[in-house]
Formats: sequence, C-alpha cells, structure tokens
Amino acid sequence: MNGKTVEIFGVPLDLGANLRGATMGPSAIRIADLKTRIETLNIKVIDSGDVLIPVREALSNPEVESNYLETISSVCEGLAKRVINSAKDNNLPLILGGDHSIAVGSISGMSSYFQSQGKKLGVIWVDAHADMNTPDSSPSGNIHGMPLSALLGQGHDRLVNLMGTGQKLKPENVALIGIRNIDGHEKENLRNSGVHYYSMRQIDEKGMFKVMTDALSKLGDVDGIHLSCDMDGIDPLYAPGVSTPVSGGISYREIHLALEMIADSGKLCSMEFVELNPNYDVTHKTANLVVELALSALGKSIV
Repeated sequence: MNGKTVEIFGVPLDLGANLRGATMGPSAIRIADLKTRIETLNIKVIDSGDVLIPVREALSNPEVESNYLETISSVCEGLAKRVINSAKDNNLPLILGGDHSIAVGSISGMSSYFQSQGKKLGVIWVDAHADMNTPDSSPSGNIHGMPLSALLGQGHDRLVNLMGTGQKLKPENVALIGIRNIDGHEKENLRNSGVHYYSMRQIDEKGMFKVMTDALSKLGDVDGIHLSCDMDGIDPLYAPGVSTPVSGGISYREIHLALEMIADSGKLCSMEFVELNPNYDVTHKTANLVVELALSALGKSIV
C-alpha cells in the first residue's frame, strides 16, 4: 500500500444489464462494514460517496432503445474524472458497482492518469464472462458485456473515445481470469484480441497459484495493476448474489489466493468489485465476501 489512502466510490448503476438490482450493490458492501474493516489493517480510508446515477424510469425512449449508451457513457466519464483526481491525490480508488459497464469509467480514469505520468497500466480482470462483445457480436446489446472490448478500442465510439483518449489498454497488459461462459462470436473477439486469458479449465489443470504466477509474469513491466473483479467470476456456492451466476467457478480460497498474490506484487493501484446484486444474495454472503476480498487485495494475511 505504500502509505496510500483508500478512497471509496460507489457507482449504483444497473443500466448495462437486463436484470435490476446492482444499484443496491454499493450500499450492501458498505453495510458489510467495508470502511471499518479496511481500517483494521491500519490503512486510512475515506468514503467519497456515490456517483450520481439517473433513474432508469425517467430516461427517454431513445435512451432505452440504445441500451442506455449515452447515460452509461456520461456516468463513466464522471467516474473517470473522480478516479483521476483520486490518483493525483496519491489515493487508491476502490470502486463499488454497479454492473461491469462502470469499468469503462474506472479504467479510463486510471489509464489517463498513468499516461500522464509516462507509466503503463496493467489489468487483472476476474470474470465468468469475457466482456468482449461489441455491438455487432452481442446477442443482447447489453453494455455490461462490452467494457473490456471498449477499453481495448473496439465497439461503441462513445465508449471507446471516452475522455477523448481512444484505446485505453494494450492487450498484452491485460489478464482475464476465470472465464467459462462466452458468447459464440465473442469467442473470436477474444482469440483475436491479444489479451492473456485463463479459463476455468486452465485453473483446474494448473491451479490458481500457477495461473496467477503466469498472469503476473506476462503483464511484465507494468507500473501498476487495476483489479476488476466481477463477483460472478466466483462460484455461486460462495457468491450467490449476482445477476448472472455461472456454475463451476473460482472457489473461495482460489479467489483469495489470486488477490493475495496481487497484493504481494506491490503493484495494486486501484480496484473495483462489480455485479453484486443483493436481490439474489443469501444472508449477505456475497457482500461480506466482497469486503473479505478487498482486505486480501490490500495485504491482509492469514498470519
């Protein structure tokens, strides 16, 4: 952590998905005592509140028909500016989602800041899905299935050119962990992308330690790592409170190990936890897991 302050932002957005409920994610994570539990690690924490999100029912028909593209882009732009300011203040932004479309904002912000410093940003993206659809490949048109492709420079111009900086990530600086449910044409997008990806089969065969060792090695000489953790990357047995659960996912100890290894790298610069949907949670299990994972990423150790 190098003495950094953790700055929390909530982004209660569910416009990128069909199912409602991710708007309640930031509140559920805060109720699980996120701030207090991080402070037990002797880390200073400030909670800067939520990014303002328009009410879905108040949006116009053209917005509905475009899958809320303009609204999502506007929210992501606001988030990106807040993340840039946080990084300039030498803080570590911790973003609470919301659906995964918000990653366009958080990563655009960190990418812009790193570029201004002449540094390279790497991303560890934990997810059951590749999030590499484009408007041409997506069966649903839902934007929460497109953020990684947009950050790599493919898809809606409004998202690709957010903050006016075009492509935000180099594919060789991205590692995608835990994928197991990918749309037909999206598979081709992924194969051609150049990102490093590790499916659940690879995790089964090699174990999470070897997968993360390989991923961190292939990210190479990046100066900082942004963690984008979609809670559906974890098996629903441990994280039931998500909108799009997929069986056969990352186990409780595997995800903790992955985040502990990111902490050990000393390169964590920002992170987000997304797609928590309290409508489907069981006794706050997933919200509590988010807090536990944040602690692991910030350096909490067993002994």
